[in-house]
Amino acid sequence: MKISIPEELDRIRSEIRDITSDIIRKVQRRNELSKQIGAIKKKLNFDVKDEKVEQDIRTFISKLSNEIGIDPDFAGRLLNILLAESLRLQLTEQHDSTQFESHLAVFMKAKKLESSGKKIIHMEVGEPDYPPPESVRKALSNVFESRQYHYSETKGITKLRTSIAQTIGNHITTDKVIVTPGGRFAVFVAIASLLTAGDELICIEPAWPAYRECAAFVGSTTNILKTTLEEDWNPNIKKLESMINGNTKMIALNYPNNPTGRILNKSIMEKIVSLAKDHRIYVLSDEVYRDYVFTEFTSVLEYRYEKSIVISSFSKGHAMTGFRVGYAIAEENLIDKMAKVQATALTSVAEPMQYAALAAIEDSSAENAKRIKRRLEIISDKLREMSLRFVRPDGAMYVYPELGIGKSDVEFVQKALDLGVAVAPGSGFGDCYTQFIRISACQPDDQLEKGLELLKTAMSSC
Repeated sequence: MKISIPEELDRIRSEIRDITSDIIRKVQRRNELSKQIGAIKKKLNFDVKDEKVEQDIRTFISKLSNEIGIDPDFAGRLLNILLAESLRLQLTEQHDSTQFESHLAVFMKAKKLESSGKKIIHMEVGEPDYPPPESVRKALSNVFESRQYHYSETKGITKLRTSIAQTIGNHITTDKVIVTPGGRFAVFVAIASLLTAGDELICIEPAWPAYRECAAFVGSTTNILKTTLEEDWNPNIKKLESMINGNTKMIALNYPNNPTGRILNKSIMEKIVSLAKDHRIYVLSDEVYRDYVFTEFTSVLEYRYEKSIVISSFSKGHAMTGFRVGYAIAEENLIDKMAKVQATALTSVAEPMQYAALAAIEDSSAENAKRIKRRLEIISDKLREMSLRFVRPDGAMYVYPELGIGKSDVEFVQKALDLGVAVAPGSGFGDCYTQFIRISACQPDDQLEKGLELLKTAMSSC
């Protein structure tokens, strides 16, 4: 009996439905097993993430996909989704509410204490205590008279984009710039426009957590390359190369580094960009602290790599954190992709803020850099007196010392907060850095010295 085409279609659809049902049931069973593994790891005090086990299963799946004729990259993306869910479930099993805490969580605790009357010295956030340039105040006062309060094009007003391009130099044109509501959103639109579920991003830690958070939001996996104090926070290039596979789509760089203040030398930067070129992967370079550089600094822009995206902002160098004006620099085709994501989320950056940034860009941030450098020296000298280990900052506005005590970073941060000084826990910049804290130089000299004395008191009581 001959089967009609509609009947054959129904039969195939039914089989697909049954297979999909089996897959979902298998995934559920896999999740149950992942929870069991998490519970066992907790009892044995094992790390949740086991890179060797992950690499073994990646190798197995790659070999299997070739044997059965399925696209290895597709199989790898599916595996990444499964591994990410497994990691989430295992972390849930091991959850300890006191284990990790972000600098923003500490900031909120500090503000709550202040509202009850307690005096707190804020050394936990990277927000300059000095005002924006006077030109910014004048630009804002001129907004109504000049009627500069309308929608602008999604990429930003042409005058600002052109001014940014001219200031940066390095062959940059207006079409290669997009203005965003802060540097964080520039990171988000770059990741959201270029990565999808199952893709992989490599992040060198310790680092600002936004890269990992943005990747997770779009369903991508973050592979962490850990660096150490003993190696001066320099990444191992051979290790980096071994982490790259068919699903790796981007490397995130954060130099000058938040939280360590480290700047990579030109040789290391060249090797990283060369790896990216060889494997045709994006380089996302967050250079928001480029105005606070105290040694030789090589921007990714100097390599003219067409798959690079450089992020910066007016928040740090020009002390305009609340204005929310950042920008990204990339090839025009990448800027167009980022603009589509930005247009979906918002029409444009507020026009008055863009004109304020346009005024600020004409002012030098050199005096601010001198101020921060002096403060970092004050912090460094005091930490040396306390016999704490750290790498002297090359830039940015932070020092990242190792505590070397029995207590965790979160416990120490709470102790310091009780005494009246707020610092950021090191584990907020990478799960394994529970013996570090980040100290911000965004306070006047006398307040820094008082805060450091309180930290010394907290250390002596641990």
